Amino acid sequence: MVSKNQIWANEPALGAVYTQAEVDAVLAALHESMDPHIGFRAKNREMIFEDAFGAYCGAQFAIAYNGAGTALDMVLHCLDLRPGDEVISGALNFVGAHVSVIRQGGKLVLSEIDPATLNLDPADVERRISDRTRAILVTHMNGMPADMKALERLAARHEHPVFGPPKLIIDAARACGAEDGEGPVGSRGWATIFSFQSKKLMTTLGEGGMVTTQDVNLAKRLRRLRSFGKNEEWGSNYKMTKLQAAVGLVQLRRLDAMNMKRIKLAQQRNELLRHVAELTLPPEFQGREHVYYRYALLVPPAWAGELRNEVMLTLNRNHGIGSIVADPPTYLTHPWIREHIGSHSLPLAESVAERLFCPALHPLMEHEENESMCEAIIATVQSISRTAN
Repeated sequence: MVSKNQIWANEPALGAVYTQAEVDAVLAALHESMDPHIGFRAKNREMIFEDAFGAYCGAQFAIAYNGAGTALDMVLHCLDLRPGDEVISGALNFVGAHVSVIRQGGKLVLSEIDPATLNLDPADVERRISDRTRAILVTHMNGMPADMKALERLAARHEHPVFGPPKLIIDAARACGAEDGEGPVGSRGWATIFSFQSKKLMTTLGEGGMVTTQDVNLAKRLRRLRSFGKNEEWGSNYKMTKLQAAVGLVQLRRLDAMNMKRIKLAQQRNELLRHVAELTLPPEFQGREHVYYRYALLVPPAWAGELRNEVMLTLNRNHGIGSIVADPPTYLTHPWIREHIGSHSLPLAESVAERLFCPALHPLMEHEENESMCEAIIATVQSISRTAN
């Protein structure tokens, strides 16, 4: 447990909250598995976790995997991409999403972002969509759901000549428990991928993932792929362990409470920072519930790059407050992605990334700590503003 006097000098390594309940769940599964007639086969616990997660998300099917990266790989594999098939995705992203598209044979087409939400800009997607577009990979950045209605309408207007409308594949690694305006994240699109990695909103012993879908055929194939193809096709061993599934059930029961603590801390920050003219705060939309996996702030355009970096360095050096840039355009940070897409520039995404920083946020933060962090942010911004002017 984190003490009340914890200095949040880095991004929290554990994004969720662990209690004795998780310990008890692991021990119960461990003791049960010591019986040679039972062992560590995950099937029963895995199915219980899948059923509970699917019900939580409003999805007919949920398929557990050993990690979100593997899960996304397998969803993209199920597209059966052919040479030249395109997958559109937002430039601001974790590199894993784009690496997966390339590895599964897709031509990655990067799109500009909405500078307020950091999500895909539907208008820019429409400019880039073509008769080769097989899928739109939508990432709910930092816990803020994307505009799914607009993307669904867009996909319906642009049918592939063979495969129909592009599939909407949703990367919800940072948005478990969020609402997208029509219902829970995980209930829409062809497939939604969740991450239970250590830093995420809920975690299954540091790794793990889940796919939700309403498509029975996709669900059946994803189950085959994670278990050597079930003697029907190629596959490998991508299953979640029994201990992970046992902990996942406990974490899922407390997910809303953990998210609500994040939301209340973020709302407190919004109130305390609202008057700071130099900062652009995370937006709020009616019906789209932001769960604040990260709390994203933007400095003024004139501060992009050097002065933004000075804000982050000062917060860390003088106040023990860690922050990160989540995330710059992937082609700027990953040589393999840059090599794949060739000469590329998305000016809006690049300029927003130069203004972006995300101060640490965690459900175990006390409101007094959060207030002190905001005071430090205000003092730092004011000091740099005086210097800049």
